[in-house]
Amino acid sequence: MAGTTCAALLQAHDWVRTPLGPIDSWDPVVRAAVEVMLASPVPMVFTWGDTHLLLYNEAYAGLLGDKHPGALGRPAGEVFGTLWQAPSVGGVINDVYRSGQPFLETETQVHLPRGEQAWFTRGHSVVRGQDGLVAGVLTVAAETTQVTRRLQSLGDLTARLAGAMTIDDVARVVLSYAMSAFDVDHCVFAVDDGATAYRYVRRVRGEMLDEADERLPPVWKRVTEPRAPLVAVAEAGRATFVADGTPLAEVATDRHERRIRALAVLPLRTPSLRGALTMGFIDPHAWLPAERALLTAIAELVAQAAERARRFEAQHGTAQLLQRSMLPEHLPELDTFRIAARYDVGVDGNAAGGDFYDAFELADGRLAMVLGDVAGHDVRAAAVMGQVRAALRALALTDPAPPSVLAGLDRLVGSLGAESRNEEIFVTVVYGLLDTEDGTITLASAGHPPPVLRRAGVSGGPATAELVKVPPGAPLGLGGRWQTGVVTLEPGDTILMFSDGVVERRGRPLTDGLDDLVEAAAKAVGGDPRNMCALATSAVTGSTDDDVAVLAVERALALSRSATMQVAAEPTGPSRVRAWMAGKLREWQVPEPVVGAAVLCTSELTTNALLHAGTPASVRVDLTAERLLVSVADTGTRGSVTRAHTDALSSRGRGLGLIEELSDSWGTDPTVRGSTVWFEMLIPG
Repeated sequence: MAGTTCAALLQAHDWVRTPLGPIDSWDPVVRAAVEVMLASPVPMVFTWGDTHLLLYNEAYAGLLGDKHPGALGRPAGEVFGTLWQAPSVGGVINDVYRSGQPFLETETQVHLPRGEQAWFTRGHSVVRGQDGLVAGVLTVAAETTQVTRRLQSLGDLTARLAGAMTIDDVARVVLSYAMSAFDVDHCVFAVDDGATAYRYVRRVRGEMLDEADERLPPVWKRVTEPRAPLVAVAEAGRATFVADGTPLAEVATDRHERRIRALAVLPLRTPSLRGALTMGFIDPHAWLPAERALLTAIAELVAQAAERARRFEAQHGTAQLLQRSMLPEHLPELDTFRIAARYDVGVDGNAAGGDFYDAFELADGRLAMVLGDVAGHDVRAAAVMGQVRAALRALALTDPAPPSVLAGLDRLVGSLGAESRNEEIFVTVVYGLLDTEDGTITLASAGHPPPVLRRAGVSGGPATAELVKVPPGAPLGLGGRWQTGVVTLEPGDTILMFSDGVVERRGRPLTDGLDDLVEAAAKAVGGDPRNMCALATSAVTGSTDDDVAVLAVERALALSRSATMQVAAEPTGPSRVRAWMAGKLREWQVPEPVVGAAVLCTSELTTNALLHAGTPASVRVDLTAERLLVSVADTGTRGSVTRAHTDALSSRGRGLGLIEELSDSWGTDPTVRGSTVWFEMLIPG
């Protein structure tokens, strides 16, 4: 009995003091069973006699934790305590010992003495002495914890893929799952681009998926090597497995891929999609049949999720393009008033809705502003919305008085309902006229929630907010009459118009949502309209399946200075923005700490915009005495999966985490064509 630590301990143990007696006197069959046990690399334990004295090998000692080596030669009941009474521990061994019948346990969860939960497949057999009587029970334990956990995590993967709406979402879910469930060193998710080329997202152990922040889309790269294993598998539709070799040596793009020795490449195939999923290890890895079957099942799930995501993206892009084509592409730019708006599609983001906003200058210099809601989440609602918005502009340019405009819209909506023989067209509107000379706003409401007015703090005091007192009026199409209310925007004040999707939540009174919005407006860092729009969309807890539209107008404390730079989608873009931005802010005598932080954040946002859209970006800087506002807009259709220049551009660095750290507020705004990311920094003093 030599060759292992447990064998040496067993040899040296004082067996004379136990019922087994000296080793030389042991039953030859028992000795033979113990010899086989000690030589096995699989965890094995032999429990002898009525007291179940413990004899075990080195592999089993690892499961005992700190109970080894004290457990050797002691009754199992003393070693395991109350745990021994459990049916899956001592109960099964007692049954086998008394009945003499072998027993196989499959996938049994066991609480190990070292404090862990593990799964085992265990075989229990009796060992009979030369006299034919049962001497003890020999247990062989094969740990299946890893396989069991992978099977359990498959359910989690299915649930997460069900919520993946875009190809970007699928990439995040798949790569995160592969890294955690299989502990791989290298993972790639690749799909075709609708033609013959492929693009991919890679994750390497120790590096982040997005090379920045996971709230932004992952960086896709194009497959430039047609000999790549993932291309061959995607085209052929058959998986390949390499247990030990250099599967990526000929196509490696960096040292990570050259180190891969074991690689599994699974095809992703549906009627409308081709792709591949690869998992690799830097050490040899035997792809056992059970693991191959599991990977094949995973690939099937991923392929179906990717196909759903591709269909959604196509529908989503069409719906958003329709929606935004009916909204103003640009809002007016005034000397002492700043305007911002935001629109988010409700439901699943896959339908055009009926919410709308608009702001436009009249011939006499006044500003007309409106926010409305057509009930419904379909193309018909969007079509009615487009007609109402166009008619409102025409009416306002003729006679801008709120009662006249609403009366004309009322006749239009009534006519549309009569023509379609549908009396259920439900439209609400709040409409106002802003006198840019003195800041007075004349408002009228057709069944719409009243705006929120945020008053800047007087003499350094805290800001306040309240609902504007607008005379209530009937929704459009019901033949109502409307009265007006007047409110004055003082310097620093902001008025916020919003749709009911901002404040309505299932199971909560509408008044609670209104109170939450007013409270959030009062607590806002400042009254900047872009910040107020972002704040409004998240002011009320809980989710909504309704569209959300917000329009905010601020009367500035003083004239602002602004500048805009157009950036081409090329590798030198971010560096050119940094130089321009630093020069402009120093020219405006912005404090140096603000200059450094703003330049860094702007560079990050510019890089991200160029990576995501692959189109030129627009960087706008707006400076007042109290704050610096920077926005970076791209012109790519939101939801597009097109990427350009990803190999040439620099890494996305620290991403939005940096913006959060250095700015006082930030947000993202979808626009008619593209999207905008902005941040605001307060000027000290």
